[in-house]
Amino acid sequence: MSPTPSPPHSLHLIFIPLLLVLVLSSPSASASNSTSAYDVLEEYDFPIGLLPNGVLGYTLDNSTGEFSVYLNGSCTFSIDSYELKYSSTITGTISTDKLKSLSGIKVKVWWFWFSIEEVIRDGDELEFSVGIASADFPVSNFDECPTCGCGFDCDTVRMKPLVSSS
Repeated sequence: MSPTPSPPHSLHLIFIPLLLVLVLSSPSASASNSTSAYDVLEEYDFPIGLLPNGVLGYTLDNSTGEFSVYLNGSCTFSIDSYELKYSSTITGTISTDKLKSLSGIKVKVWWFWFSIEEVIRDGDELEFSVGIASADFPVSNFDECPTCGCGFDCDTVRMKPLVSSS
């Protein structure tokens, strides 16, 4: 007589507790629903305007500071004489007053695109480093979040008339 096979649902009784243990023991793999990526920036002494409006979510490993921020697609806008481009995923490491190993943020200077690799806060200044060069800007320039497509000038974007007046 052959042994009776166990019902398939008994496997679930083994894997569900194992899955719960793995998820609960992982290092802060996902953020709390009540804390936004903008809140995390402020917790580490950065202004919210380093990220554009519309962040969908983020992950943060509190033990290493490694993070990922997720947007609804790539995002481009201009501020003064600079054009900025955010990828749909931005990654790096965060600690108080320092963002490093950044990936997913580029700035266009003249005709060349450079990856912003590091942002350091020094008092009321933010230093943005592209590796070979850096530039300082007042923290107050980043009190508001820019909007994809129009930056801070969204209300001044003029619509073209649909019908000609002539």
